[in-house]
Amino acid sequence: MQPDREFRERVYEVVQHIPKGRVMSYGQIAALCGNPRAARIVGGVAHWGDPDLPWQRVVMRDGSLAPGYPGGTAGHAEALRSEGVEINDDFKVVDMAQRLWHPVHPDQNSLL
Repeated sequence: MQPDREFRERVYEVVQHIPKGRVMSYGQIAALCGNPRAARIVGGVAHWGDPDLPWQRVVMRDGSLAPGYPGGTAGHAEALRSEGVEINDDFKVVDMAQRLWHPVHPDQNSLL
């Protein structure tokens, strides 16, 4: 299923704001974009979407890295490690709760 343009643009908006050294889950992004059950669609947007966005900062809800990332989980790990994110031998984000980013608009105390 092809995501509609509006959903895809909302995904792009969220992903471009994930700070260096932080991560978000596919499901978290889907929920912020108005469809909490669309984590797989977010994964498709990541796989086929704008390559200039920081997709390395998007991980599975348990901190696992994406096998579909360029270079596989090892490539994903390398990209995150270059931003200071610790990855364990099972290709998961160490201390996921601390690295997880919850975007709040500073002026309105609301999500992006």
